[in-house]
Amino acid sequence: MTAKPATRNARNLVLGVAQLGPIARSETRSEVVQRLLSLMHEAHSKGVQLIAYPELALTTFFPRWFFEDTAELDSFYETEMPSKETQILFDTARDLGIGFHLGYAELTSQGRRFNAAILVERDGTVVCKFRKVHIPGHEEHEPHRPFQHLERRYFEESPEGFKVWDAFGGKVGVAICNDRRWPETYRVMGLQGVELILIGYNTPTHYAPDRGQNPLQAFHNHLVMQSGAYQNGTWVAGIAKGGFEEGSELLAQSCIIAPSGQLVAQAVTTGDELVVAEINLEMCRNYKETLFDFNRYRRPEAYGIITQQKGVE
Repeated sequence: MTAKPATRNARNLVLGVAQLGPIARSETRSEVVQRLLSLMHEAHSKGVQLIAYPELALTTFFPRWFFEDTAELDSFYETEMPSKETQILFDTARDLGIGFHLGYAELTSQGRRFNAAILVERDGTVVCKFRKVHIPGHEEHEPHRPFQHLERRYFEESPEGFKVWDAFGGKVGVAICNDRRWPETYRVMGLQGVELILIGYNTPTHYAPDRGQNPLQAFHNHLVMQSGAYQNGTWVAGIAKGGFEEGSELLAQSCIIAPSGQLVAQAVTTGDELVVAEINLEMCRNYKETLFDFNRYRRPEAYGIITQQKGVE
């Protein structure tokens, strides 16, 4: 699906959201990378300058299983980026002059495990590596579940917080999956002048702690990203891995959201699909300098009084 919003003589960026369909547990890194390359070539043919892939884009969503074998668990992580299998992605992007965002599981040389994403500019330079802050799910084996959600066992929370980087002609931030549900995510970046937030996700439509939320998964997904975009005057791109993956249905509906909070473009399948929109970063000023002029209207001194009354330091 492609959309082109109205522009004014400003900073335009052709953004591609590269939704992925299911990745089988047996699918190799090289096979997945070929899928990413196919989407990248399609993006290049449509003039895309930045293509964004989802969270954990190189493997199946492995936290749905309890692993006792550490070696088997380790096989889902990247110990370097680029790796031997992903180097071709970096090389192709540089040759095509297209930037990209890629989510993956990171295992550091110190043995630390993070849910990470990397952002690479059009000339091949690495802009940043972001590590997921809000880790959902549970820590211990819960065999009564139809499938596990052991992110809290397999990843640690990033202590680095949310930052904004100068890239692609604007100020770009990154968040991952559950980060999108927290207003602090957007506001911390909003206070740094963010103009585009890239959010990859792998979201099961089945939520074991409260199945009553299952029918609302798609609504909540767009609700948090649209409100975050509007309240902080920023573009937001939500990038899914969707479809029926290893017995679990994952939410799709990848989208591009304007600073007005409106959906500009959205995926219409649950498989590999490229969603493209030419976005105007200058549009952020329409909200940052009017209704959400933080310097003029925000009241941090009042918020401090409220938190002190509740006994929060």
